[in-house]
Amino acid sequence: MSNETNYRVLLYYQYVKIENPEQFAADHLSFCKELGLKGRILVAEEGINGTVSGTIEQTDAYMQHMHEDPRFKDTWFKIDEAEGHAFKKMHVRARPELVTLRLEDDHDPNEIGGKHLSPREWNELLKQAMEDDDIIILDTRNDYEYEVGHFRGAIRPDIKSFRDLPEWIEENLADKKDKKILTYCTGGIRCEKFTGYMMKKGFKDVNQLHGGIVSYGKDPEVQGELWDGQCYVFDGRIAVPINRKDHVVVGKDYFTGEPCERYVNCANPECNKQILSSEENEHKYLRSCSHECRVHPRNRYVEEHGLTPEETAERISKLQTESAAQEA
Repeated sequence: MSNETNYRVLLYYQYVKIENPEQFAADHLSFCKELGLKGRILVAEEGINGTVSGTIEQTDAYMQHMHEDPRFKDTWFKIDEAEGHAFKKMHVRARPELVTLRLEDDHDPNEIGGKHLSPREWNELLKQAMEDDDIIILDTRNDYEYEVGHFRGAIRPDIKSFRDLPEWIEENLADKKDKKILTYCTGGIRCEKFTGYMMKKGFKDVNQLHGGIVSYGKDPEVQGELWDGQCYVFDGRIAVPINRKDHVVVGKDYFTGEPCERYVNCANPECNKQILSSEENEHKYLRSCSHECRVHPRNRYVEEHGLTPEETAERISKLQTESAAQEA
């Protein structure tokens, strides 16, 4: 097998007590660099959360090293094959929390949390939910993650950040505490913390997809059948397929509304909004989500393509003329 295809991506987390996370992070970074891994790992007193990429030999060595540590002997690594590194650098950083909720009354997910459902148990409940209003499917991820893919029938919270979810729950689900709640996220870590929060708030029947979306897609029986679109991931791949039976595109081009699964960042560095866009529309709209972003003096698309002020003004003027004609 060639070096180009002899790579894997590991996704994992473990809620466990880590003394002196700053020192752990520094030592762990050195170890990962020695192995040749690249990725992003967060360390807190409450545990570790990481995604790393490397060759099969490097990732095997990393998993062995982690499992030899009593704190991480039960850590579950979700493994994806890859054609190369999914990251450009290796980062290990200490943080106050593994997932940012900033709860006033925080808790240990090992002590309180929702019921873990296997992909097959989850699948059966999803089918029931299609005919039962007493079952609520809750996507705990951000809006841009939902837009490129989600479970059928799932609620899309109107949030830009995970830490906004508690407020959204209070405003939208406070009167539904007797319903059966099914929560899911990419790899499971957000639900580990959030289901405990919901239970403390009085929700009586809270469940989570064990191992998250990525594990659902790998189950040989389920094969991701009730997932539409792709799953957003926080690495160079951007999004990965889940449904191995019948792939359905749910993402829509930001500019035209046509089916699209290609993410770009707005070229205005002060905006940087993630938008779905075809390559054609990326160039047509200067990879900018608004007129204000297109005329921003530090527009990265303009810089990358060496457009002169006159060329930029001409292209923007053409867009304005087209827009005016469509509205007329």
